[in-house]
Amino acid sequence: MKKYIMSALLLCGMAQLANAQGYYIYKNGVKQTVMATEMDSLVFFREAEKVPDPDPVDPDKPLAAKDATERTADLNKEWYERLDFTDNSELENAKRGLIEATPDLLITNERGEVWNMAAYKFLLAEGEAPSTVNPSLWRNAMCNVQTGLFKVCEGIYQVRGYDMANMTFIKTKNGWMIFDVLMGKEVAQAAIDLFKRNIDTNPRIVAVLISHSHADHYGGVGAIVNASNIADANLPLAEQIKSGKIAVITPAGFMKHVIAENAYCNAAMSRRASYQYGANLPKGVTGRMAMGIGMGESTNSPLTLMPPTYEVTEDETVTIDGITVTFQLTPGTEAPAEMNAYFPDYRALWMAENCTGTLHNLYTLRGAAVRDAEGWCNYILEAETKFADKTDVVFQSHNWPHWGTEVIKEYLENTAAIYKFIHDQTLHYINLGYTSTEIANTLRLPEKLDKVWYTRQYYGTLSHDIKAVYQRYMGWYDANPVNLNLLSPDETAKKLVEYMGGDFKRILEMARADYAKGDYQWVAQVTKELVYADPSNMEARRLCADALEQLGYQCESGTWRNAYLTGAMELRAGTPTEKQYGTGEGIANMLGAGSIDMIFEYAAIATDSHSVENNDVTVNFIIGDEKCCVVRRNGVVLTYKNETFPKADATAKGTKAALVNYLNGNFTGLTITGNEDAVNTLFSGVNKPVINFNIIEP
Repeated sequence: MKKYIMSALLLCGMAQLANAQGYYIYKNGVKQTVMATEMDSLVFFREAEKVPDPDPVDPDKPLAAKDATERTADLNKEWYERLDFTDNSELENAKRGLIEATPDLLITNERGEVWNMAAYKFLLAEGEAPSTVNPSLWRNAMCNVQTGLFKVCEGIYQVRGYDMANMTFIKTKNGWMIFDVLMGKEVAQAAIDLFKRNIDTNPRIVAVLISHSHADHYGGVGAIVNASNIADANLPLAEQIKSGKIAVITPAGFMKHVIAENAYCNAAMSRRASYQYGANLPKGVTGRMAMGIGMGESTNSPLTLMPPTYEVTEDETVTIDGITVTFQLTPGTEAPAEMNAYFPDYRALWMAENCTGTLHNLYTLRGAAVRDAEGWCNYILEAETKFADKTDVVFQSHNWPHWGTEVIKEYLENTAAIYKFIHDQTLHYINLGYTSTEIANTLRLPEKLDKVWYTRQYYGTLSHDIKAVYQRYMGWYDANPVNLNLLSPDETAKKLVEYMGGDFKRILEMARADYAKGDYQWVAQVTKELVYADPSNMEARRLCADALEQLGYQCESGTWRNAYLTGAMELRAGTPTEKQYGTGEGIANMLGAGSIDMIFEYAAIATDSHSVENNDVTVNFIIGDEKCCVVRRNGVVLTYKNETFPKADATAKGTKAALVNYLNGNFTGLTITGNEDAVNTLFSGVNKPVINFNIIEP
């Protein structure tokens, strides 16, 4: 047992045993002898050795990261025995085809740093990992830090290391296709400039292909496509290409899922993403490292978005400026809308983000709909069956290619197998009565599959992917009725501390003793309760931060490392108060590219219903060639698509840009007939999102 016993002793004889074993009780903060009359529902503590703070705060640097403890250093060294570090095949693939390296890359704009690979140049030395970094993650970082322009095969080039994702250039008869366009205009433009400097000084872009609905693949499109050069979506694809303007090609459902994931939950996802990607962490061996699919995400640049001029609605083969492309739709895999593509002219297979240099997420820590592990596996196997025998290189939107037909088959099979294993075995143990946490804490990968470098747990982890499968099939409830209606975390924490005698000092002494033994997970858990019971307790905050920091240093997963270290940073320094730039402008850009019913859906989400439940209103909107009627009753916003009501309070006409202005509180630009106040009233309930809400404290 630990140094404490958290169970009720209900018999008098057990009280005598407790005293004999050195147990005592705290009552009203005072240590007392256990009495027979006090046996009901009491919590007892065992006398713990008093342990000084094993890593006291440096008064001159109270917020500074600390070194790895001896325990962490020892655990990290063990990884050199666990994996085959003599196998450099992934690092060799990451370097292969280099045309121009740009290790000093630093991209800025008027708002500050957008992207910085120069800060990671220390990784190019390729030595052993420092004690503050898991050696497996260190190896992954060495692969991801390879920055510059690379040749995939004759006619296909990639810019890697200019954002979390890659930008890929594919030669057509008269120009180039670009597959995925990074996350912001600045990084996208820098990637294009690198391509121009080395391959084509004046490239004609005939089409932009966007593999899926995640921001790091479409957000930089504004550097390439604008209202004046985008093709006419009313034309067939071949005519779009012939027009001399740029076709934008996406999988079916792209716009719906872009808006749903990146606008409806933008504030919450942005905040959580700061933990997942370590956005506020310093770059370096005690801070942010790689996280499987790249070194992080570009910042300080609002997302841009262009609606597709051509949607791939079924598996099909098309010709784009003389080059044949076979699309394979893979909905519900890494993204709700996603597609692979095969280029027979180059014997090259594009796997979007369905295969990468890491185990991926079935559930992403920033928050998103759970993904379909079984479907993911089957789409990879379908791609292998259809294309592998006639493929010389497989490449994708993150990481590096793999070459050779037999290597490619193994790459596809291993990646498919790991998702199938997680799916099947999670369900196997669900049917034996195990909960998600129990399965995650016990299930391990087959030994050979566990040692494959490109399915190591740098981005997704076996643990949280297991919980994703559980959630997909069983939901949040574990069938234990105690968990049906839990108290809030802060109420729970206060009651737990009260039951533990309310003596923060004593609990901290015990936690320090566990910290000295290397029980960092338990220390984080128990001190988290102290922080939630009293967020002003700096000793509890610091000890929780210290424990999280050591957990971060031990992590093979870059996203877990980022989450642990960000939590530690915010416990020491508090939740950031500066507003993260780009959320409002990025939302406006996305909504402006979507349909008007998406705008009103966002408005409904951003409305506090209770504040407007007595302000009923009905308004018709005619925006360009779209129309709808928006009704608010009892605080609930309902949108009737393609309908207008004759008895509406008002009718508003104008552009989509003006409508977005109203959404942002700028009530100008629409022409209103009827009751103008009705339109203003409709939008007055829309709240701006809270960006920097608390995560590690109540």
